[in-house]
Amino acid sequence: MVSGGMDGASQTALMVCAYRARVSRSPRPLFVDPWAEALAGSEGHAIADGFDRHWPAMELWLGLRVAYLDRLVGVMIDRPGVRQVVILGAGYDTRAARLPYSGVRYFEVDHPETQAAKRARLATLPGYPVDAATYAPCDFEREDPVERLVAAGLSAREPTLVIWEGVVPYLTEDAVRATATSLVRGLDPRSLVAFDTLGKNMAAPTAAGATRGRLSPHDQGVRDFTDERAEPIRYGTDHVTPLLAGCGFGWVRTINFDQLALEYGAGYERDRMFRFQNLTLASATRPDLGWP
Repeated sequence: MVSGGMDGASQTALMVCAYRARVSRSPRPLFVDPWAEALAGSEGHAIADGFDRHWPAMELWLGLRVAYLDRLVGVMIDRPGVRQVVILGAGYDTRAARLPYSGVRYFEVDHPETQAAKRARLATLPGYPVDAATYAPCDFEREDPVERLVAAGLSAREPTLVIWEGVVPYLTEDAVRATATSLVRGLDPRSLVAFDTLGKNMAAPTAAGATRGRLSPHDQGVRDFTDERAEPIRYGTDHVTPLLAGCGFGWVRTINFDQLALEYGAGYERDRMFRFQNLTLASATRPDLGWP
């Protein structure tokens, strides 16, 4: 994501913090992030308020996404015995502090400037364990993330959970393919990658205005909102399995917004916006999860 806003943070990163803060203070929260409010600040909440006008279900989707991925961390640690968790394109993620497990190392991978801004910001938050994560700076346009992780101390011979949250839609398809290929080739085959995607129609046009005719006014408003913040949506897909198979993944599972909403008690509403968003899990080999 493109930097901007406080301490160089991307505006969408601040917005995500604001949504995490909202979910955390709801009567029956799907998760609790005690640092989200301070991280979001007034700027993050203002961006989230603006986004609500285009995508009112974003708060629910964000809550479901975070809750599911938090649960996945616990499952991977309990069942296959994963002891390495990577947050790829970490932004202002707080899982290393929120979900500590004995003997488990968290690695955060992001652009060096983004990481420096985050660490400076976290250092001002009372009680935040800044050293809960090992930071692996990486310029994704020039460096291999797995190489940077290994240099930071990650073992490529042990299974790893990679959480790639809120990043893929802002990358080009070539960048998604290159990063996915690096992960499946460079990490232990028992590793699992989890990421989210938007539908194909939300992707950036190949020519000026190419998608405008296919988008509803509602969806076009979302596109315009992200474009105005210099963080355009570049990649969308309705079927990510062919790309992942081409990269070398041998096991893929996808769960959509509607399925998550049902599972976590939010019900089903056919007309609810954001209902075509997905979470995907991918591994080189079938993981021993006991839960998808």
